[in-house]
Formats: sequence, structure tokens, C-alpha cells
Amino acid sequence: MPSTTVSFADGAVSGSSTVQRVDLTPDGAVVVVDATPFHPVDHTWPDQPGDSGEISVDGATVRVAEAVMAAVADDGTFAVADDIPVKRGADGWTWLVGHRLDGEAPAALIEGARVELTVDPTRRSGLSRGHTACHLASLALDGALADLWRKDPGTDALGSPNFEARANQSSRIHEDGAVDEYRLGKSLRKAGFDTEGFAVTLPEREAAINAQLSAWVESAAPSRIVTEGPTIVDRRSWHCELPEGTAEILCGGTHVRSLAEFVSISVTLELTDPQLLVMTTTAVPAV
Repeated sequence: MPSTTVSFADGAVSGSSTVQRVDLTPDGAVVVVDATPFHPVDHTWPDQPGDSGEISVDGATVRVAEAVMAAVADDGTFAVADDIPVKRGADGWTWLVGHRLDGEAPAALIEGARVELTVDPTRRSGLSRGHTACHLASLALDGALADLWRKDPGTDALGSPNFEARANQSSRIHEDGAVDEYRLGKSLRKAGFDTEGFAVTLPEREAAINAQLSAWVESAAPSRIVTEGPTIVDRRSWHCELPEGTAEILCGGTHVRSLAEFVSISVTLELTDPQLLVMTTTAVPAV
């Protein structure tokens, strides 16, 4: 069984395919096809939820609750989502997209059947805006905190000190937004970051981030996904042609085609715990 061919990077929300296997799991039936427009949630870094939608076969339609990662080991072991014991791309595994069904599989949904797949386009669009806004917010955050570093932590996609890579401990994308958490502990201070200086200037940092996001939205910069191959295991990256230069970030998610798809992007910064920064990103879509 080859790795699943995917088309979500090109913005596809529908397609025809052939069923490769249907497996019953404790969380319901999981359908694997040879090619899909569905974007799956990653089992190792589940920042963007998987697509939902429908599969149709022989006049019957069943809802896909969420697309997930699946994999088959060389010894035939089939694993889904959190049960996959290795990171995506590990040797000895074939990487697949699983479509977790909401309900029983129609009788015609069997290996070899031809099916039609349809992604919920409204949810996909909202998640794509949320993911693009999340990346932009992280870049703006890095830039707004650049003067707080006493050592070189490495640079981000625009050349700013990479606070995001050093401190981010979780990222959760939703439709038209995201919530990111950053650990401001001893290891970050040892790396040269001035956590005390950050805490006393939090409002100014937030204002600087929002000013930068406003300027980027106004630029209507093009945004796209660049792929190194057609399958779910091939590397993909997000490219955005910002006024400061093209930002390139390795990313397996979906994104908007242009920042003109936003009316605004803004963040709020919360530091109720002195060792935990919470950044909430909110995007307002263009009509």
C-alpha cells in the first residue's frame, strides 16, 4: 500500500478515490483511500484539527467526523492517530490519511469501491485563516521581543530572534484564530531572554505585535503552500511574501492564498502565571 496522495495543499475540497481499507476501531470506522483532499490532524503536533466532510458511495453518504493520521508498519500493524508509536515519516511505516466516520459505514463502502470525498469548505476556510494568522502572530511576536535577548537564540523566518522556537509549548488552531502557550522558565532565562523586562512591558509588546499584524494585512501579501511531493509524508512549507521578505516555515497545515482574505488579525497577551505566556490570536475574515 503506497502512502496516501493528498491535494489539500492546492486548496482542493473534493475528489474521487478508491477505498484501500476499512478498519473498525474503538472510536469508530476508519476509511483509507488512495488519494484524498482531506487534511488530517497530526498525531505528534496536533495544532490544526483534521478536516470534516462526507464520503459518498453507490448513492449512500456518510459523514467524516475528522481526518486523522494512520500508518501501517512493515509487519502489517495498522495504527491510527494517538496509537501511532512513531513520528510521521519514520522508517518502517507507510503513512496514510484515515477518515474517521461519524456512524456506521455503508455496506458499499468496502475495499476497491470508488468513492466521492467532500470536505466541509466553510470549516476548512476558517481553519486555513486560523493557521495563517497563527504563523503571522508568531513572527510578529518574535519581532516585538527582539530587544529582550542577551544571547543569540537563532533566527526565525524573517531574521528575528526565534522566541517562538525556544518557548512555544503548545499551539491550538481553530476557525479564525489560535491559542499559543509559551513557557517562560529557567531554561529560557539561561538562554538569554529577559523575562522580567518582558513582564513589565507587556502592553507595549502587545501593541507592537498588533501594529505589525495590521501592516501585514494591509499589504495583502500572497500566501501559498510549497510541497516536495504529492503524498502525506512529503515535506510542505508555508510561504508568505511579506514586505520585509518572504517568510518560509515548515508546515503541514492549510493556509489562505492571500492576506487580502482578512479584515484584521490581532492578539492579546496574558501573563497571569509569570512563567506562562498565553497568546490568543483572532482573525476577522473579509466578506
